[in-house]
Amino acid sequence: MFQRVIDDVKESASSRLQQVVLTAILAVALLIAAAFLFAAAFVFVDHAYGGIIACLAAAGLFFVIAIIVGIWHAVRKRQIEARARERASARARNLLTDPAVVTTGVRIVRALGAKRLIPLLAVSGLALGVLMNRSAAQDEATPAE
Repeated sequence: MFQRVIDDVKESASSRLQQVVLTAILAVALLIAAAFLFAAAFVFVDHAYGGIIACLAAAGLFFVIAIIVGIWHAVRKRQIEARARERASARARNLLTDPAVVTTGVRIVRALGAKRLIPLLAVSGLALGVLMNRSAAQDEATPAE
């Protein structure tokens, strides 16, 4: 029984390793091809317009690429942060609707009694509010990357 699971894990790991190696080879090949294309374009512009114009054209090209990638990175980062917030709120909502949590809460109320539980809930709510405010203050103080 366990041998089948181990074999599946080995096969999965080896196929993932093969995919990573193939992707790395593809990335290196594309990088080399792009370098030769850039070199050819640079030599063409150098012969047609001169060295200074060729260098300025290359700098402009890479500046535009950097701006596009920077904008893409910022948009992607905001999407990832938005998804993380959605997942966190979904987890919080799921925790409150979990039958085991509700059952545990009912058992605690029965064991302690409502008169003892009300002050405990008030103190717990106050502590939770202080912790949330402290967490929000730390998030505002931390600079965004």
